[in-house]
Amino acid sequence: MSAPDIALSALTGRLAERLRDRIIAGELLPGQRLSENALAAELSVSRNTLREAFRLLTKDGLLRHEPHRGVFVTTPDHAAVIDIYRVRRLVECRALAGAEPRHPAIARMRSAVERAEAARERADWQGVGSANMAFHAAIVDLADSARLAVFYAQVAAELRLAFGLLDTPEALHAPFIDGNRAILEALEAGRPRDAADLLDAYLGRAERIILGALSRRTAPSPAV
Repeated sequence: MSAPDIALSALTGRLAERLRDRIIAGELLPGQRLSENALAAELSVSRNTLREAFRLLTKDGLLRHEPHRGVFVTTPDHAAVIDIYRVRRLVECRALAGAEPRHPAIARMRSAVERAEAARERADWQGVGSANMAFHAAIVDLADSARLAVFYAQVAAELRLAFGLLDTPEALHAPFIDGNRAILEALEAGRPRDAADLLDAYLGRAERIILGALSRRTAPSPAV
């Protein structure tokens, strides 16, 4: 591969990462149409480079291309939500159960809990959601695996799209702020297996909430 090709590939990768970060931050929502012209101008890149980033994110399942209509942010279906939560249990619960005392990621978990609690006071539910994502990313970091962290970033983007299915984000996030603190306190008290059990129950509840929202979203309208 020539030097220009390597540079273009690196630029495309960074651009895809920026767009993925926007999904994780809740700035790009399920079903949203992406304007090629507007994004290219905003990000100061060519339309061809942007299309390559779109292609990467489409391959990852975060975007979808519809002929003659454009590129849209993916809307997760029931199977995707179930699979996301299966992966989360396998990754996060095991990371918690095997966590080392005083691991540096525990401090990041505490910071995320405190940010979520502060955002709750302001009724900033997008801020709560972002802090929640940081909390769970820190749990994954307890495993000390760079490859796992990269993999989880992909899951996190899909997860944020699942969050976007709810009409009222407060309904999802409010009950779990205190749950995050309980998990943190169990871990800091030297009870990592208890923390993992709390998380397992927490994930089951969150999964049911999101699947319920998805079912209501896809239910046929009643006849009149």
